[in-house]
Amino acid sequence: MTKDLSRLLNPKSIAFIGGNECAVAINRTRELGFTGKIYAVHPKREELSGIPTFRSADEIPEPVDAAFVAVKREPTIEIVRALRAKGCGGAVIYAAGFAETGNSDLQDELLKAAGGMPLMGPNCYGFVNTLSRAALWPDETGLEPVERGVALITQSGNIACNFTMLMRGLPVAAVFSIGNQVDVGMHDMVETLSADKRISAIGLHVEGLPDVAAFARAAALARQRKVPIVVLKTGRSEQGAKVAMSHTSSLAGADTLYDALFERYGVARMKSVSAFAETLKFLHNGGPIADSRLVSMSCSGGEAALVADMALEKKVSFPPFNAETKPQVAATLNEYVAIDNPLDYHTFIWNQPDKLKATFTEVLKGGFDVAMVILDTPTHPKMKPDAWATTARALVNASQATGARAAVVATLSEGMPLDLASELSTSGVAPMMGLDDALTAFEAAAFIGRNWARADALPEMLAPTVKGGNARVLSEHDAKQLLKRHGLSVPEGIVCNAADAVAAAAKLGYPVTLKVSSAAIAHKTEAGGVALNLKSAADVEAAAQRMAKLSIDVLVERMVTGAVAELIIGLTSDPQYGTALVVGAGGILTELLKDSVTLILPTSRPEIERALKTLKVWKLVEGFRGKSGDKDAVIRAVEAVAAFADAHRGLVEELDVNPLLVLPDGAVAVDALIKMRTT
Repeated sequence: MTKDLSRLLNPKSIAFIGGNECAVAINRTRELGFTGKIYAVHPKREELSGIPTFRSADEIPEPVDAAFVAVKREPTIEIVRALRAKGCGGAVIYAAGFAETGNSDLQDELLKAAGGMPLMGPNCYGFVNTLSRAALWPDETGLEPVERGVALITQSGNIACNFTMLMRGLPVAAVFSIGNQVDVGMHDMVETLSADKRISAIGLHVEGLPDVAAFARAAALARQRKVPIVVLKTGRSEQGAKVAMSHTSSLAGADTLYDALFERYGVARMKSVSAFAETLKFLHNGGPIADSRLVSMSCSGGEAALVADMALEKKVSFPPFNAETKPQVAATLNEYVAIDNPLDYHTFIWNQPDKLKATFTEVLKGGFDVAMVILDTPTHPKMKPDAWATTARALVNASQATGARAAVVATLSEGMPLDLASELSTSGVAPMMGLDDALTAFEAAAFIGRNWARADALPEMLAPTVKGGNARVLSEHDAKQLLKRHGLSVPEGIVCNAADAVAAAAKLGYPVTLKVSSAAIAHKTEAGGVALNLKSAADVEAAAQRMAKLSIDVLVERMVTGAVAELIIGLTSDPQYGTALVVGAGGILTELLKDSVTLILPTSRPEIERALKTLKVWKLVEGFRGKSGDKDAVIRAVEAVAAFADAHRGLVEELDVNPLLVLPDGAVAVDALIKMRTT
């Protein structure tokens, strides 16, 4: 159910309950130009920041829209109970010492006291919302009121503070620090803010998501509303996951599953704070882009070579000018300029606005997704930036003349004066700081754009469930037969006593494989329980005698030959996501190659196809050195495992199909392991 946060986030009246932190927050709110009513509550002080105080929350004369509660954790609960009784629209809880320190019972008591009144926190700094001129915020802030901008949401108070200090030409409409998410979660914020037309993009710093399914619904809603989301997710490392847990009681969760979640809903994930900020800035100035076909312009061959090299590590490209555009660009320059992309237009037209505009205009007509001019403008007080500003304004004029997406990119953040950044942004041209971060931003904007353009429906995101009793490992033969019923191709095989292996092999036809058949031996190869490509009765008899020492029974199967690739398909169980599917390079080198991708279940055929195409091993399936595999058979195999998982939802602990042999005309699972609970 949608949580109504309208009064809390856009208050017309605010109560500040506490001491010094509240005095600071009152000052910050006044500095933003808040015109509503402000109430102050303190049991001993006569005033806070010049506002006469009430002795308790009970004395506040009206139901306030929002409250900032900055007292110790124990009295916080009674204050919240009193605010709820007064009809308050929501409260920010500043105090720490709740679930993040192991005190979950006290946090539960806090939520119970709220009785449905929205709570942000505990263990949080609160928020600065310049759109409503409200700062339930106990610290410094550099934010100024804007009419439209990005919203930033984080669980970390200090990172939230850092966001309020940004000086990058990024219009920040609001910053929210939501702490432990006892009530108001990341998903509530995304759902509420994506409905606000004044929010151009949403940036998230995520330590953990208590309710992944709820976040998925919110992300889908933002996607539907065409509000892009950028995320900085910590917990990629073991150390980061531990810190997240101790910081806000957040489970970092399996990082690959977060990647799968973000990929599904078009949430662009960043690895650095600077790339996070620059991506939001680019999205603010025009939203996502259809693809990542870039054109770069600079008056330096060094910069042209640099950006071309940097692009190799990203999913962006600099395609050549088309036959129509190339001569038009050449006509604006002299014969010494080679018309390539990236384009080094030399300094022949430096500080000549009409000639610069002419060149830029013809380039921007070339049908690229983004046109960038690499330009570091001096900010040193001894230097005059006028000539550089001429180049930037020429790009603005060319962009406005053609309607093409454009950006001025400084190789270093020092090369973008803030007044020029503001001028560019106002004119619809993104002022990008840092060449690498700019390319990352373009890549992310294209990722979001391609995601939004997909026609296939999003699979349903289900809450995790666990069913059944004790888990047991199935024998390989039983596992294969179970998967076969869901459409997975397996070799023809016979389970028999080791003494009968020769007869079984004769019935199947040579060559055959022989394996020990025992649920107690999961890794048969390491135990010496696998013999391949046995071509005679003597071979089978010798192998069977060896394996009889490991198990009475053996599995005899027809040998599968002619594989062009080996894949692995697996299922894992996660407490936050439920059952997830993994597909990647298989065989004995699976762990070494680490070429895999994870999908959240249930999934869909288009999602499976996109995932497979990200694998390096997929090139072998598509075709390499004259050999190719049956792509559709691989997709059907993955679908079969997904169907098995759906039919046994909540029961599967672990599944490995490894290897799945990809043939020119099929895909066969030659080994399978299933560990599942019984019903």
